[in-house]
Amino acid sequence: MLCCSFVSVISMNCFISSVELKPNKSGRMFWMKFVEIFSRYSYNIHHHYYQHIDSRKLKKTWWRRLLILGIAFGTIMALWIFWYLRSQALEKRKETLSNMCDERARMLQDQFNVSMNHVQAMSILISTFHHGKNPSAIDQETFAKYTERTAFERPLTSGVAYAVRVLHSEREQFEKQQGWTIKKMTPVNKDKYNPEELEPTPIQPEYAPVIFAQDTVAHVISLDMMTGKEDRENVLRARALGKGVLTAPLDLIKSNRLGVILTFAVYNRDLPSNATPEERINATEGYLGGVFDIRSLVEKLLQQLASKQTIYVNVFDTTNMSNPISMYGTDVLDTGLQHISPLNFGDPSRKHEMRCRFKQKPPWQILAISISFGVFVITLLVGHIFHATVNRIAKVEDDYHEMSELKKHAEDADLAKSQFLATVSHEIRTPMNGVLGMLDMLMDTVLDVTQQDYVRTAQASGKALVSLINAVLDQAKIESGKLELEAVRFELRPILDDVLSLFSGKSQEKGIELAAYVSEKVPETLIGDPGRFRQIITNLMGNSIKFTEEGHIFVTVHLLEEVMESIRVETESSSEDTLSGLPVADRNRSWEGFRPVGQTVGLSESITLIISVEDTGVGIPLDAQSRIFTPFMQVGPSISRIHGGTGIGLSISKCLVNLMNGEIGFNSVPKVGSTFTFTAVFSNPNEQKINGWSKSKSQFCNMLTVIVDPRPVRAEVSRYQIQRLGMHVEIVPSLTSMLSMLTNVSQIVHLVLIEEEVWDRDLSHSIVFVYKLRSLDKIPPKLFLLTNSIGGSRQINGTSPPVITKPLRVNMLVGSLQRAMGGNKDSARNGEIPKLSLSKLLAGRKILVVDDNNVNLRVAAGALKKYGAEVACVDSGRKAISLLNPPHSFDACFMDIQMPEMDGFQATKMIRAMEDDTNNHIQHGNLSLQDYANVSNWHVPILAMTADVIQATHEECLRSGMDGYVSKPFEPNQLYQEVSRFFL
Repeated sequence: MLCCSFVSVISMNCFISSVELKPNKSGRMFWMKFVEIFSRYSYNIHHHYYQHIDSRKLKKTWWRRLLILGIAFGTIMALWIFWYLRSQALEKRKETLSNMCDERARMLQDQFNVSMNHVQAMSILISTFHHGKNPSAIDQETFAKYTERTAFERPLTSGVAYAVRVLHSEREQFEKQQGWTIKKMTPVNKDKYNPEELEPTPIQPEYAPVIFAQDTVAHVISLDMMTGKEDRENVLRARALGKGVLTAPLDLIKSNRLGVILTFAVYNRDLPSNATPEERINATEGYLGGVFDIRSLVEKLLQQLASKQTIYVNVFDTTNMSNPISMYGTDVLDTGLQHISPLNFGDPSRKHEMRCRFKQKPPWQILAISISFGVFVITLLVGHIFHATVNRIAKVEDDYHEMSELKKHAEDADLAKSQFLATVSHEIRTPMNGVLGMLDMLMDTVLDVTQQDYVRTAQASGKALVSLINAVLDQAKIESGKLELEAVRFELRPILDDVLSLFSGKSQEKGIELAAYVSEKVPETLIGDPGRFRQIITNLMGNSIKFTEEGHIFVTVHLLEEVMESIRVETESSSEDTLSGLPVADRNRSWEGFRPVGQTVGLSESITLIISVEDTGVGIPLDAQSRIFTPFMQVGPSISRIHGGTGIGLSISKCLVNLMNGEIGFNSVPKVGSTFTFTAVFSNPNEQKINGWSKSKSQFCNMLTVIVDPRPVRAEVSRYQIQRLGMHVEIVPSLTSMLSMLTNVSQIVHLVLIEEEVWDRDLSHSIVFVYKLRSLDKIPPKLFLLTNSIGGSRQINGTSPPVITKPLRVNMLVGSLQRAMGGNKDSARNGEIPKLSLSKLLAGRKILVVDDNNVNLRVAAGALKKYGAEVACVDSGRKAISLLNPPHSFDACFMDIQMPEMDGFQATKMIRAMEDDTNNHIQHGNLSLQDYANVSNWHVPILAMTADVIQATHEECLRSGMDGYVSKPFEPNQLYQEVSRFFL
């Protein structure tokens, strides 16, 4: 059954794949119908099978027979695989031996033929220049030199000798002419060989004494080749056949080593090509023999194949098959396979062959053994699995039910955790909302300086507690995987201005530079989650402001492509090229481990930003850098005591960066500083929003501003911020250059921004600068000092230039310039929503506030009344329902969620149900439109007002019919953002 199940699944996949490949529509319908029927029957088989197993056990004998059959089949298959693989290995071994042996035989035969051809050529040469010339052109010395110089052309010969044919009638004259006696060939030991002791050749019809010989065989000169048995047969056959002939293997003279002699007859030149044997014998002038040392011959050959010496080689003369003569090789043990390769040395009367064997016996067939053993083991395992599967099906079903219960319990526990977090958030934030709200209302009363300081301290502590609660809740949402990002339009540059404003007080207290720079290539408007982006920047800058006592904190934003292109041409900067002049950690090393972030295209093109936060703080110790992103981990206990914090800011930032499809990294040098860099992917809307400061630009547009600053980076940051107001900006390094520019340039300079460092460097020089500035014929520009801290007076002649305290932000610049130039003094500070804007939205609006907590009612009512709204308060959802039953006069409703008797969700649903019922009756004419204030579609905006900040709470608000979400305590900016959707 299990096999049938497996086959059915495979069959269905194959059928579906084949259907996708068939273009014919009717064929596709046929196969789809077939698959449907097949699937139905397969399901029925499986269903009845499992019911059968679950209802009763199968007989043990049936399982035993099935297992035995399967194991027997697997065993037979394993043996067959072993036999097949072993035979394949033996065939391959035979083929390898055959190739190796044939290769050696072919090389030996080819080299022998080369030597034989050269010996034959020498016989023709002797016939031409010795017998064809009178006197002879060849003597022993000439022959010896020639054969020595041409020895490379006969690689397998150990020597060459020429024996002349001498008849008995010519012997006496020949011996007198040569000066020696023709001697008989007598084999002797090489150590006792002495040519002088050899006996003269006995009388015979003809002789064949050696007259020329190569130096290696010079000992054979004067020896009669007709006196040796093998040599005599060789000579007689050679002159009769007219071809080269070989002797049987024999012991060579003097060396006593086994060898063969190749003999060619030398004829006179007028011998016809079709001569008979008798004519060849009569025309014979002598015999040229080449000596082959078989052992040296074969060893030279095998040396050329030294890397392949894995076989034994034997060479045999098999002319007499019953008694073959071993020419080379040793007797070896039988190692199994043997291959015989025939050798043809050009003499048809003699037969030779090469016999090869492997040096080692065949190895164990590890592959065949392992595979066959593996098949056998797999057979046993399959049998075991088959047996165990049936027994475990019932247990698996029980485990499935148990896991379902556990899953339900886990989901309930997760829901309880979310509810617990929501309750804790509400219970803590609700009283904090009252505390902060009352403190804010207290600030609107008449207080002395000390009381204002106390209130501000209490507000700061309360906000710090709220921030801590938010951080812990964010970490909880991250751990539960429920943290989600928004996708809304937002402007990046105002967010950075807000963050700079948040830390401006601390930076001014410490006197450190705090600045932000956004590349002009970064779009004005992006689509993403501005709140989470702000949170990342705030966490990173918050850490920097904690650990930096001097120098600067610098935030930069660029396109990733822009940075990567600049790296190719960027050179290492010096410490003077930084914002404050102090050395910094190399920012390039902070993104070394980043992977390339690909561009994705959806409804709008996506862009990747790379943001760096650079500081000159104490840096991170090397031993702590590996755990910097671990939740609730800090560098050391002293850090928590000195600077505070929970140690979860960076871990939350890393998770948020990952959700933005980016990466985060850092480079930190102790006692130098740290640079944190992260990337984030945003959507780039097709239509860019017009810059929000167009009104301010209209006031300062085309004005010329000069910045006096010797530091290039700091000057560029100032230029970036001022250019956002629509001004033209020039940079000069000193007051002298400033005066020169004012003198030589005809264009009017409206503003001069001087760095405090330049101004305080030489106050006497600054006095001269002011004096010359006032003495110019032109209208003198307005002077401003740029400083990092609020401090000492810089008066000159009783006057002091207006001071702009950094960090520079657009809203702050606008307010400072307007105040200094006599403009509006009530402009917004630090990016806050002006009270006038909220007043315009809320003035005369009738708003219902629903909350069961009297303190929260007073706080919310006070905040809304401050902006001119008419506020009515109720403490339960039922009262809200009765007041919001159409027709009514309320413009909006702020409703708490967690209330006794009826919560905000239920109240909202009932209100929406009443509105829908009323609208339906009006549309069908059942109700008079005049009785309902001429409103045909009743829908009062209901904003959730709760301390819960869990994403699930927000989603529940929207599902219940609410229009917005305001977390307590709410700020003016948040309030303006929500109500502007309905009242603008």
